[in-house]
Amino acid sequence: MTHIRSLIALGFTASALFLTACGSAPVAMPPPVADYNSTALMANLSAAKEVPPNASTGTGVLQASLDKTTSVLTWTVTYSGLTGPVRSAHFHGPSTAGINTGVALGMNGDLDSPIKGSATLTPAQTADLLAGKWYVNLHTAINLGGEIRGQVGVNK
Repeated sequence: MTHIRSLIALGFTASALFLTACGSAPVAMPPPVADYNSTALMANLSAAKEVPPNASTGTGVLQASLDKTTSVLTWTVTYSGLTGPVRSAHFHGPSTAGINTGVALGMNGDLDSPIKGSATLTPAQTADLLAGKWYVNLHTAINLGGEIRGQVGVNK
């Protein structure tokens, strides 16, 4: 299907170039084709969203994408202002905002900002994530239970 979209876009481009070369008014190009196979997700992280809240002035943002065909979740978490280095980072769930729950998916590797990673989700994990039942939590030595947290939601 992506091949067909590329051919259509190429056809529009060729037509516009031909008409321009012939002295006709240029034809408006179609908008870029949206990626219907993925869902954009995001979360704003803060200490006020921790349960219980803490005094950290740290903030962060999760930007993620879920491929609906392969169930691969890809993420980037940027943060600043924490009380120290991130010791662990996780997706927790299923849970609604204000409720603590266990780890659904850990983030491995380099935990310096930005944290980047990907994982293949199970059908149950995918359903919980898309239903807004996961949150991101960054843990530091001073805030072992979590320093900043944010509920993950579909980015509309």
